Amino acid sequence: MKKIRKFIAGALAMAMLLSLSACGNSPKEPTSSSSKTEAAPSSSAVSDPDEAAQTGSGEKILNAGVSFNIASMDPHLDYNGWYTNVYGITEELFKLNENYEVEPWLAEKAESDGKVWTITLKDGIAFSNGKSVTAEMVVKNLQRAAEKNERFAYLSDYEMKALDEKTLTITTPEVYPTMVNDLASPELGIMDLEDSGDIDNSPVCTGPFTVSSFEPKGTVKVVRNENYWNGDVRLDGAVFYYMPEDDTKQMALQNGEIDCYDFVTASAMETYQLEPDKYQVTVLPASRLQFYILNENRLDDPVREAINLTVDKEAIASYLQGTVSAAEGPFGTNTAYGRVTVPAVDTEKAKSLIEGAGYTLNPNGFYEKGGQELNLNIAYYASRSLDTLAILIQEQLKAIGVNSYLTCEEDPDSTYIATADFDIALYCMIADKSGDPYYFIDSTLRDGAYFDVGGFDNDECEALIDQLKYEVDTDRRAELANQIVQIAIDDNAFGYVGLFNKITVTLPGVTGFAEHLPYDFYGIDADSDKT
Repeated sequence: MKKIRKFIAGALAMAMLLSLSACGNSPKEPTSSSSKTEAAPSSSAVSDPDEAAQTGSGEKILNAGVSFNIASMDPHLDYNGWYTNVYGITEELFKLNENYEVEPWLAEKAESDGKVWTITLKDGIAFSNGKSVTAEMVVKNLQRAAEKNERFAYLSDYEMKALDEKTLTITTPEVYPTMVNDLASPELGIMDLEDSGDIDNSPVCTGPFTVSSFEPKGTVKVVRNENYWNGDVRLDGAVFYYMPEDDTKQMALQNGEIDCYDFVTASAMETYQLEPDKYQVTVLPASRLQFYILNENRLDDPVREAINLTVDKEAIASYLQGTVSAAEGPFGTNTAYGRVTVPAVDTEKAKSLIEGAGYTLNPNGFYEKGGQELNLNIAYYASRSLDTLAILIQEQLKAIGVNSYLTCEEDPDSTYIATADFDIALYCMIADKSGDPYYFIDSTLRDGAYFDVGGFDNDECEALIDQLKYEVDTDRRAELANQIVQIAIDDNAFGYVGLFNKITVTLPGVTGFAEHLPYDFYGIDADSDKT
């Protein structure tokens, strides 16, 4: 095993050097950094180390290192709401808990009668300026989000109206079972649009904190919302330092300049775990999925099955040193819709399948047929460890006699996802962003879907997806989702490799940095503390 790891490490180092100049991040979803702007250099890890501590007056100020930055605090733009949630500024009608379940937040309840959803707001909810949150203002926010954010433009197709101060209705053209899941989206944070001040810099929202100062694409400072509607806020404030480099965050934590950060690397985690009295590390399986698409237009089923029998997810997870957990399907096994089965790794069966398809080993030790070597194009982009994953898969295939070459693209969406020019296409995305399986299934398995680029076509699967779209019973939705994903697994259309772990490190006495929530878009709240 040590020899294998040493060999792969050498291959990785060489491939990284070759790919660094050609590859970048996918622009499809927010990654750990939402901008390529570099942090300002400093002799200290933070720009003002005097602020990176609890003040002499006894105020409790949390100092956090973050890997992202934004140009505007408007939660309705792009993915900004992910980050205003992290800052504790915005809240939505609903939220997701640690079990991927939707629960009320600003809303008290939601009821559906066919195509009409009735949302009732909680008593006493207020903006940071003290004004009450009304149903009419919620409607205005949803309408504004539909105008400002193309991913929520569909909301403009719905009829939304306020019935009274606390009640609103949303009428959809057809039955829409996942309305509350959508309303938990962080991009749908509620603002006071009548007295919002400068939305780009200091929106008036409902969260436990308000903006103290905002440096676009830089440091964000927040202070306690003295008018917070949902109880006492323990912290006096927080400072979020933009630190795109992993080493910078690690140095800042070790120097006591910050109190916490997430997206911890494997090497840093190993260092922190050696000193458990100094650092608290929380590792939580999350919902960001590494997967690959197998091109059925190029690869026959025996070859696709052989690939899936060869890719060793557990070995990959081990090599990535705790940053991912091996996946069964696209969803966590702790969800009701994450219960599928995949065959165990079996390289001997894989070779038998390839040989049964007419391939024989050539003098170079690779399979060929009719004088043509089986040489697979593995397409990837250099983000979310996909560069490492590509090399590991390449080496595992090589071990059974399947040759391959790597194609690194800066933007997968405009290259191999758009053209289907691949044999194996690697991608990474959040598979479970709303506590419901439909989004991922509809995006990958439905005929003509965005990620349906490998030739997967199954009438039974299509019919089940149609059922899932309109099914209102949660248990039945889970059953349908498991059936659908199992069909794709049995067809060898995809390979679900790993789910990234959310790894958070905090100093002793720091709690409530969303370390127990498997999402990237929650952060501090009223219960966050520093003792």
